[in-house]
Amino acid sequence: MNSVSDAADVALEPVVSPERLPDLVELFSSQWWTSDRAAKDVIRMLAGSDIVVAAVDRTSHRFVGFARVITDFTYVALILDVIVEPEFQGCGIGARIMESVVTHPGLAGVRSLELICQPDVVGFYGRWGFTEQVGNCRLMRRTTDVRLASSQ
Repeated sequence: MNSVSDAADVALEPVVSPERLPDLVELFSSQWWTSDRAAKDVIRMLAGSDIVVAAVDRTSHRFVGFARVITDFTYVALILDVIVEPEFQGCGIGARIMESVVTHPGLAGVRSLELICQPDVVGFYGRWGFTEQVGNCRLMRRTTDVRLASSQ
């Protein structure tokens, strides 16, 4: 049952403690591109992430959202894995997560914040000034994950 009535019912945390790792893996299972992530790989992923935002329901203590950033803290920051548990979408949690990311003090001097998203959420990210207008740039990918090579 969804105990979150709005985004104010959610705490944003800058770390995922080891005891909360199963909760994050469970959250990842809710999205097509993260559904097969194993705990041992998520540990490595977290260690390689420069900024983490975990959204936790204050009542149930359940993970309801997540995002992470990889950056050089100067030229570019790549925002990854922006996820809100499907039953909690529409409450403003994603907006709180994104606001936390784009206003993070460590990213204040970064020249370019970038992300990859599906067409249905382009408008959502547009609220923070993200645009599809990236000059002549094209996303290129080399992957062993067939889900990332097909259209979703």
